[in-house]
Amino acid sequence: MASTNMEWVLSTNYFNFPFPITLTMVHMGFSGVVAFFLVRVFKVVTPVKMTFEIYATCVIPISAFFASSLWFGNTAYLHISVAFIQMLKALMPVATFLMAVVCGIDTLRCDVFLNMVLVSVGVVVSSYGEIHFNIIGTLYQVSGILAEALRLVLTQVLLQKKGLTLNPITSLYYIAPCSFVFLFIPWYMLEQPHMDPSRIQFNFWIFFSNALCALALNFSIFLVIGRTGAVTIRVAGVLKDWILIALSTVIFPESAITGLNIIGYAIALCGVVMYNYLKLKDVSASQPNSSEVIPERVTKDWKLEKKSSDIRVPNDDDGSSGGPKLASEVIVDEESPLIPTSRLSHIGRTQLTSHPA
Repeated sequence: MASTNMEWVLSTNYFNFPFPITLTMVHMGFSGVVAFFLVRVFKVVTPVKMTFEIYATCVIPISAFFASSLWFGNTAYLHISVAFIQMLKALMPVATFLMAVVCGIDTLRCDVFLNMVLVSVGVVVSSYGEIHFNIIGTLYQVSGILAEALRLVLTQVLLQKKGLTLNPITSLYYIAPCSFVFLFIPWYMLEQPHMDPSRIQFNFWIFFSNALCALALNFSIFLVIGRTGAVTIRVAGVLKDWILIALSTVIFPESAITGLNIIGYAIALCGVVMYNYLKLKDVSASQPNSSEVIPERVTKDWKLEKKSSDIRVPNDDDGSSGGPKLASEVIVDEESPLIPTSRLSHIGRTQLTSHPA
């Protein structure tokens, strides 16, 4: 929805507002104001502990690449169709993987590299079949993809080293104002001299709805990540691309796609699906097996109860018990509150008896 809205506003065939940097600055200003009210006024989320050093070494570089990715990506709408832009976005895993390897947070593996080659071949085939191929628009989009990949890698490298975790609301709170400042420089040099107020049609509701779509896109990412798993997110991303390509061909007649477009994108999509499968496989392999963890915790609880079995605590109940209780009977396992400690101890003794050291 955000992409089609962007195409409609920027295209000279429709609303005719060919100033992508200005429109991006409107998005950043609106997002920054909304994030400020959510953080400071309504206190929906708590701001992180931000120091000048973290802001200068983390937020500013990330904001610079974020502003660049938005600038280049939105400018591409002036030259190429929405459908072709979505096909080029299949290169995002390739760019992210290469940047991660360069920055040293990922290793160059043969299986992943072959998937990246498959994605690249698919994008080349799709580009060859594009009817309205434009080298300038393609370069803008590829530059935006590279800038976005650098932003993602920098976010992982810089913020994780500082121990910070930013959700989209706090990210917009800190990054949107800084990105607005970065966008002001190219706007003043490239767009401001060509803007004639008498020839610009301003419609508040159009700009407001466009900024609202951009803001809703960021918030939807936060909600999806918080309520679903990694598999759902990746599958939804693939379905979103196909739906957006089909929808753009209906809304914008000039966004016609050819059979070679579909074949190339299908090849690239196969590479993306395989890449997602490999990454999910790596994540599941890095997580400990629950069948191996439970006996270790059971043994730990059994040893804890064994050590504390001689400790007597006074009985607060003056009724039926009539004597002191063992400490093991009143200790509560905070890590597993649904399973009583006595039951864990029985299981632990059984496992230790059946599996002697």
